[in-house]
Amino acid sequence: MTSQDIRKTFLEFFKSKKHSIVTSAPMVIKDDPTLMFTNAGMNQFKEFFLGNGDPKSSRVTDTQKCLRVSGKHNDLEEVGIDTYHHTMFEMLGNWSFGDYFKEEAIAWAWELLTEVYKVNKDNLYVTIFEGDASESLERDTEAYDFWKNHISEDRILNGNKKDNFWEMGAQGPCGPCSEIHVDLRSKEEKDKVSGAELVNEDHPQVVEIWNLVFMQFNRKADGSLEKLPAQHVDTGMGFERLCMVLQDKTSNYDTDAFTPLIKEIETITATTYGSSEKTDIAIRVISDHVRAVAFSIADGQLPSNTGAGYVIRRILRRGIRYGFTFLNTKEPFIYKLVKTLTKQMGDAYPELVKQENLIYNVIKEEESSFLRTLDQGLVLLDNIIEKSKSKEISGKKAFELYDTYGFPIDLTSLILRERGFSLNEAEFDAELKKQRDRSREATKTETGDWVTLIDDAEQEFIGYDHLEAQVKLTRYRKVENKKDGEMYQLVFNLTPFYAEGGGQVGDKGYLESPDGDVVYIVDTKKENNLVVHFTKNLPKHPEATFKAVVDSKQRMRSASNHTATHLLHQALRSVLGTHVEQKGSMVHSGNLRFDFSHFSKVSAEELTQVEDFVNARIREQLPLEEQRNIPHQKALDEGAIALFGEKYGDAVRTIRFGKSMELCGGTHVNNTSEIRHFKIISEGAVASGIRRIEAISNDAVDTYYAKQNQILEDVKSILKNPQDTVKAVSSLQEENSELKKQVEQLLKDKAKHLKAELKQELETINGINVLAKEIDLDAGSMKDLAFEIGGEVDNLFLVFGSNHNGKALLSCYISKNLVAEKDLNAGKIIRDLGKHIQGGGGGQPFFATAGGKKPDGISAALQASKDIIK
Repeated sequence: MTSQDIRKTFLEFFKSKKHSIVTSAPMVIKDDPTLMFTNAGMNQFKEFFLGNGDPKSSRVTDTQKCLRVSGKHNDLEEVGIDTYHHTMFEMLGNWSFGDYFKEEAIAWAWELLTEVYKVNKDNLYVTIFEGDASESLERDTEAYDFWKNHISEDRILNGNKKDNFWEMGAQGPCGPCSEIHVDLRSKEEKDKVSGAELVNEDHPQVVEIWNLVFMQFNRKADGSLEKLPAQHVDTGMGFERLCMVLQDKTSNYDTDAFTPLIKEIETITATTYGSSEKTDIAIRVISDHVRAVAFSIADGQLPSNTGAGYVIRRILRRGIRYGFTFLNTKEPFIYKLVKTLTKQMGDAYPELVKQENLIYNVIKEEESSFLRTLDQGLVLLDNIIEKSKSKEISGKKAFELYDTYGFPIDLTSLILRERGFSLNEAEFDAELKKQRDRSREATKTETGDWVTLIDDAEQEFIGYDHLEAQVKLTRYRKVENKKDGEMYQLVFNLTPFYAEGGGQVGDKGYLESPDGDVVYIVDTKKENNLVVHFTKNLPKHPEATFKAVVDSKQRMRSASNHTATHLLHQALRSVLGTHVEQKGSMVHSGNLRFDFSHFSKVSAEELTQVEDFVNARIREQLPLEEQRNIPHQKALDEGAIALFGEKYGDAVRTIRFGKSMELCGGTHVNNTSEIRHFKIISEGAVASGIRRIEAISNDAVDTYYAKQNQILEDVKSILKNPQDTVKAVSSLQEENSELKKQVEQLLKDKAKHLKAELKQELETINGINVLAKEIDLDAGSMKDLAFEIGGEVDNLFLVFGSNHNGKALLSCYISKNLVAEKDLNAGKIIRDLGKHIQGGGGGQPFFATAGGKKPDGISAALQASKDIIK
């Protein structure tokens, strides 16, 4: 079976068991602070397991894009080294939300594997939870009894808590699980060692393919367990491993899930998969990583220096590094694999097709940038090696290369070994641990259990229509971290507060109790379908009825800026073309940021047209036309634009202002006239093919123009209030330009006269013409003078020093014949001389410069230069 057939068969099987097929959620998570990426199929259903929402169907099946590169589930370092771990992988799953439980889940798993997929029963083993005395958890005899109906008892193995008790996290739903393992070894190998002995022992041919999780408990903050009110089933089968089993391979990378990519890598890099272990690892790493990066970009996450974007950049750079080191690729090439990937997986995941050009260009630019970083790192590593007084290189220096310049530590180790050096790895590991501890401490959050005040209370958001309401507190909990200190999270039965989402910040405001006590809401976020309100203090009487009031000024400004992003999107598509798509936004009360796809700088004329377009829509006084709970497909059919990287349900909300119509859950003005005015502040690139506009609206524009007017008044005052300010500034520029020319000419004349004097001061040391002199010139004039003297004097070794505007400058010139014959190197010499002026520098073997903050050290540097020749 092809991988496409395997995927289709799985979904059709569970459809026949009355499961609803749902689409994969985006791999990048936006409304769960505990996760950056979807790392398991259950993530998109988390709200149902937590009891924060009701599923439309109690039986669901899908194939989910997953990424495991951070946190508890981190497979990154194994990827490529072995043949069955991946960063991005597909997880085939079936779920029951309070419907069927262990018996059906086990029976259907066995039926699908052995009767539909025809997996040899003699190759299968299953595990059950053996129990845990420390938590008074009993052995899962119920699962054992159900498995006995399908498989011999000697193939039902006990598993410990680590392997066979699944937990969502430190808190939350959890329960025992049954894993299904397959033994792919030859008969001869099986006769020597039983597969039962190799289950969960990291054997590459005895691997887990399916995990059936039976959610029965809830883990509380104190570690205790309580039974869930309803029991759920959550299963996950590794698609790539299943392909390996069904296509009779011993490696995931030998299946048609990877072979098209591997063949393309072989062609591009002129290598052969299977020729050497190092080459094979590199090809596996690249074929895996390009999938992870491409799907992340398609789901709205661009590589960056922070958060989820940093993780994506790290994955891509790991792939580039393996190609650089083991495939000898010094030019970008991974981006060329995007077309192959799209052709291979585009039918199952149409977002790859839609975003193909963006993925292609972003990866290409990231590759080019990192290869430049590698070149820079190699120069810096050369300097470290040159200055080292021993054959062991400092781990602190290597960590600086890694942390500041992004130079990979394993590449550092490889280069050092090739040159006969070693790395103090313990020192590097210590520095890395310090950094990670600092990062962990900064982000560490302690979360208490929810204190429930009203059982089974459903929450309603009324913030589109109301900015205040009488509310009841249904639950609360305490959270604490280093950044914010002690905070409380509050959940109400209804709320007018908008939770951060769709790029728009959450509302602020206050709660007022009947006795006049006020608690301020400092932020509002959504977590697993709950609107959570953040406060510094818990209300004195949590059981009271409160008046919840949204900060109306901030809401108005945010709504104004959010509506402006819609009009801006329409304007960009009108002025630049319909290829423009929104790629991200951030809407604050003070300003807005809008990222969009476009592959060239937006000209000043185009920006003016965009700005004018938006302001024209504001003057048209377009009313808000809102549709709530409209079917998703109907909204698209009516012309609504769906935004990049957002997850939409079956029913959506549409926002229309004139011809601008988008799917959006944010808050907006009732009429565009309320925006008053729109002003673009800046435009620039944030990634290859991605531009960013920053802008303001409403009263922020008034403030902006008032500030600009004050700056103009200040300039006029400095210029003695000329009648024509622009003309006065132009005259100053012309005068300044003329004076600069005069100064340059004076310096040239000075250098010309100085040259004759300096040539008289040449002294011969060991057959070399030496000149070491402090002169009163800037760096450029010193260089010109050095080359002029060098053109007239043979065998010249020259060092100039200058105290220029309080900064120490040094220049070193060496005749090229001396560089070759005497093994003199201006770059090395200037670095040593730079120590005398508390600075550094570099350059070429025949000319180099240095700068420092200690002018008093110039004379010592000049004397040291003579000592070199002596």
